[in-house]
Amino acid sequence: MARKLAVIGAGLMGSGIAQVSAQAGWDVVLRDVTDEALKRGTDGIKASYDKFVSKGKLAADDAEAALGRITTTTDLDACGDADIVVEAVFEKLEVKHEIFRALDKIVRPETVLASNTSAIPITKIAAATEHPERVVGVHFFSPVPMMQLVELVRGYKTSDETLATAREFAESVGKTCIVVNRDVAGFVTTRLISALVVEATKLYESGVATAEDIDLACKLGFGHAMGPLATADLTGVDILLHATGNIYTESQDEKFAPPELMRRMVDAGDIGRKSGQGFYKY
Repeated sequence: MARKLAVIGAGLMGSGIAQVSAQAGWDVVLRDVTDEALKRGTDGIKASYDKFVSKGKLAADDAEAALGRITTTTDLDACGDADIVVEAVFEKLEVKHEIFRALDKIVRPETVLASNTSAIPITKIAAATEHPERVVGVHFFSPVPMMQLVELVRGYKTSDETLATAREFAESVGKTCIVVNRDVAGFVTTRLISALVVEATKLYESGVATAEDIDLACKLGFGHAMGPLATADLTGVDILLHATGNIYTESQDEKFAPPELMRRMVDAGDIGRKSGQGFYKY
């Protein structure tokens, strides 16, 4: 299997995917729209490698070699010779459509086009291309270097070969895969966490229990590493509001209807760790 990867978007997810792939021996082109975004992404990758080196989990030479396998660009055409492209940009269908429409014309016929979306149906993304059979969902988890799971999602027209190539890629960078055979909004994991966060928020909103006690119940009662409200703060209340909203719009299933409190928190800017305040104060 050839080892040339292009990652579109140098944010937290994109840079994390680039990091684990370069470490696993892939040549990576990391593309974003500004040099500032690319610098932030590569600085983050370097800092993460340094942390692994200082903890003795990665040899300094290997970290340097991995960094050397990452090139950055603002030019989408630079992705033309990639074997697999992973899109990791903002969760807006129009933005993804624009990228996939362009990639469809740039890459080789056998190139696999993957999206790291956590909630948008792959079939909708693939509809922007002439070859929907080569589009697949490859959903990594944050932080990418630490999280073992990748969710592989079949679009309505995704071919078996495309799915197999995506699995081979994900496993080659050290991940374990689950396969989502039916392209429902939110797939498996986002539906599960969304349902849990929505219910936890309702319990908190109506004064049934404190945020701490709700999270403690999930940690000690169900063996979760982290409670749903702390998870919402870590992921970003705004991101989860967007994800639950997407699933609700698609499914019209009431259990995914975002609670009013989540909307108010986002309106007020209390979106979790990144703002210093969410369900908890940071």
